[in-house]
Amino acid sequence: MAKPLTDSERQKQISVRGLAGLGDVAEVRKSFNRHLHFTLVKDRNVATPRDYFFALAHTVRDHLVGRWIRTQQHYYERDPKRIYYLSLEFYMGRTLQNTMVNLGLQTACDEATYQLGLDLEELEEIEEDAGLGNGGLGRLAACFLDSMATLGLAAYGYGIRYEFGIFNQKIVNGWQVEEADDWLRYGNPWEKARPEYMLPVHFYGRVEHTPDGVLWLDTQVVLAMPYDTPVPGYKNNTVNTMRLWSAKAPNDFKLKDFNVGDYIEAVLDRNLAENISRVLYPNDNFFEGKELRLKQEYFVVAATLQDIIRRFKSSRFGCRDPVRTSFETFPDKVAIQLNDTHPALSIPELMRILVDVEKVDWDKAWEITKKTCAYTNHTVLPEALERWPVSMFEKLLPRHLDIIYAINQRHLDHVAALFPGDVDRLRRMSVIEEGDCKRINMAHLCVIGSHAVNGVARIHSEIVKQSVFKDFYELEPEKFQNKTNGITPRRWLLLCNPGLADIIVERIGEGFLTDLSQLKKLLSLVDDEAFIRDIAKIKQENKLKFSALLEKEYKVKINPASMFDVHVKRIHEYKRQLLNCLHIITLYNRIKKDPAKAFVPRTVMIGGKAAPGYHMAKMIIKLVTSIGDVVNHDPVVGDRLKVIFLENYRVSLAEKVIPAADLSQQISTAGTEASGTGNMKFMLNGALTIGTMDGANVEMAEEAGEENLFIFGMRVEDVEALDQKGYNAREFYERLPELRQAVDQISSGFFSPKDPDCFKDVVNMLMYHDRFKVFADYEAYIQCQAQVDHLYRNSKEWTKKVIRNIACSGKFSSDRTITEYAREIWGVEPSDLQIPPPNLPKD
Repeated sequence: MAKPLTDSERQKQISVRGLAGLGDVAEVRKSFNRHLHFTLVKDRNVATPRDYFFALAHTVRDHLVGRWIRTQQHYYERDPKRIYYLSLEFYMGRTLQNTMVNLGLQTACDEATYQLGLDLEELEEIEEDAGLGNGGLGRLAACFLDSMATLGLAAYGYGIRYEFGIFNQKIVNGWQVEEADDWLRYGNPWEKARPEYMLPVHFYGRVEHTPDGVLWLDTQVVLAMPYDTPVPGYKNNTVNTMRLWSAKAPNDFKLKDFNVGDYIEAVLDRNLAENISRVLYPNDNFFEGKELRLKQEYFVVAATLQDIIRRFKSSRFGCRDPVRTSFETFPDKVAIQLNDTHPALSIPELMRILVDVEKVDWDKAWEITKKTCAYTNHTVLPEALERWPVSMFEKLLPRHLDIIYAINQRHLDHVAALFPGDVDRLRRMSVIEEGDCKRINMAHLCVIGSHAVNGVARIHSEIVKQSVFKDFYELEPEKFQNKTNGITPRRWLLLCNPGLADIIVERIGEGFLTDLSQLKKLLSLVDDEAFIRDIAKIKQENKLKFSALLEKEYKVKINPASMFDVHVKRIHEYKRQLLNCLHIITLYNRIKKDPAKAFVPRTVMIGGKAAPGYHMAKMIIKLVTSIGDVVNHDPVVGDRLKVIFLENYRVSLAEKVIPAADLSQQISTAGTEASGTGNMKFMLNGALTIGTMDGANVEMAEEAGEENLFIFGMRVEDVEALDQKGYNAREFYERLPELRQAVDQISSGFFSPKDPDCFKDVVNMLMYHDRFKVFADYEAYIQCQAQVDHLYRNSKEWTKKVIRNIACSGKFSSDRTITEYAREIWGVEPSDLQIPPPNLPKD
């Protein structure tokens, strides 16, 4: 372990976290030693750093458990409406530090570990990220869980406990190589298996219509084993639950089929069932119609709905006997939020349970289902929309196919009555798409079966109404809403940037941590010399710390006075990492052309994972690393320009790079990024944004003033106009000499001398098949980057803009987003009620 901090270094860490009482520290030490000796190792002399991490994790978990039990009792006593957030992804990251922050334990743990001769930061680094998500959608779900607990909502996250999360990315010779993310290898101290709540999930089989109703027979059963993870709110003693399902084969799985005595083969075959929760599909904004993926989607939905209905029927703590038998009040007690179309099967599954099992009349069941379910749309990219082959449904979920046909028939009858003779409209609005391969459009199913449909930023919600679901919006305009995404300020400020949180607390108090709009008070400090100095100093400290990490990991000497220009997100053509590459090459060429000229030094960092099957995304990574190889080793360039590809970008790395960034790149083609949430994290942490008018950038510019961001490029209407006219990349290539030079260098093998044809696919795509119009925004982007350089030369003016951005980032708290969901979709009211801690009586 590294040497502990000095007393003066430690003093710096203390203000926002509160001073630790001696009793707290002694109690943490005692608990730590108890766990170390009795739970983990008998002899402290042989304890490993991982043993120390687990001892601390168990110590912190002890503080959660009493609050967790008390919170659940509190819900059963009050019987509030419960919110169920269904998501195939929860990108939680690490849990230890977040739990310490939310319980107010961080200083006590820091002091206790210090007294034991350990370093808290080193222990935190041992924890594996829970990488159960791909990017924005899964990380949003994690922020929402934090906010729902902080706002005192009776909320549950439901998803899958993937044995292998998002792959670990290694860069080998400039290429991405995937490694399995065996995140559970050393165990997970935060989860609690709940085998007593294991539930059956059915697949395959056949449907039989009988006088007593419809039966789904001869199915294959897989068991869903729940693992519960506590989700603490911020200093309110509320601890909610995230329940993730793991697939288990029943004990008689296939054994009855192997009556010839091949017992070994039968037991090995259990893997087939258990594969359902084995691995997270690593696609972001791309639909892959694999049967295993459909199984995952039904698995989480079927298990979750049984759980929801059990809890609805027996709303007393610890009670499993039915108390309610009528489903009339179901929508008053249950809200189901579908995070994208992945849990769309909730709609036909709830209908199946109500109609087939509970014998509710179809029309009544449909009314209940619609009032209960709400749908969040996360993308307008056509390749991302889920459209499952009917043939796959027929085999895997025959009863659900029947139900979907029945839902669709009633829906089309309704549309036909309103628009007689409009056959084209019926075709556009059908859940079933006809064609060579009949498909089920899951987004249409979600819209029809929900009482609310929302986009995730204002511009996106407008596109949803005017384009993606135009016909549905005309039919039921009242259904469509906007809920601009947000991020939790606990993880994305207090946890990752304590220095910045401290100086904000000194000036305006700590109320902003649960009411981020209070950051507006910082506007009065924009011209305050001392505050400007403080903000610049914190940024410089964060940069120095991150520089040390980069030099250790990448063996590249970093100039900490250079502008940290950061572009981190999934690698995708629409996010336009290629536009950034063209800017880097242009800067390089300018330095080479006039080496004596004064240039603003930059360290450009690009990071993100490419889906393993996405050829162009992998080529983009190779291009970034190849440009880096040339630029970083050119003595003429020196430390004026460095290019680093950040390997294995994930939540725990984001927590380090975001506080150190000067410039945040948010440069998607207008109309393609639904919202973005990385953009919000950078804004809150004092980076300035260079971006297009896309997603939440539009609202960030509105909040902070467009002049305080670097906005460039086509707007949505310009992109549409260019589509009408026909986008011709060659026009831009011929007209712009610097663009032509950069493209020719990529094409000729300047950046890949050992393989001159390496990037021919990239150049061919940019010249002839670029849906995202990189060249059309190149000129505006280069000019905008020159404005960035100009402002960066004036440190004081730059920092004033930074302060304005931080002060205006309050809207982008997930607390605000969840308050809007609660009031406008779920029909519940957030509560600031403090549940008494476990050491105090309840009344």
